Amino acid sequence: METNFEIIEKEIIIDLSFPNVEVLDDPTEIKQRFLDLNRALSLGNLEHSKIRIYFEDNASKKVVETTVWGLTDHRVILKKGYVIPINRIYKSA
Repeated sequence: METNFEIIEKEIIIDLSFPNVEVLDDPTEIKQRFLDLNRALSLGNLEHSKIRIYFEDNASKKVVETTVWGLTDHRVILKKGYVIPINRIYKSA
């Protein structure tokens, strides 16, 4: 999966545009994404561990290595307030 994703720095995220369309079709994958993001939040807050988030903006697939600081129903919050819409995330690892 990783070979199709462009590696970016989290500071670039502020300049990206995200459509409202869900990137995952399978309800099981959507549920797993939610579980993985909650795990990433715990790792970020307790151990300050970085994870990789695989996502897609309006132009291409990207991956960022970062710490998850917060999670809402619709967004992942990264350090310095950068956000990625959850519906645009393929997976986190």
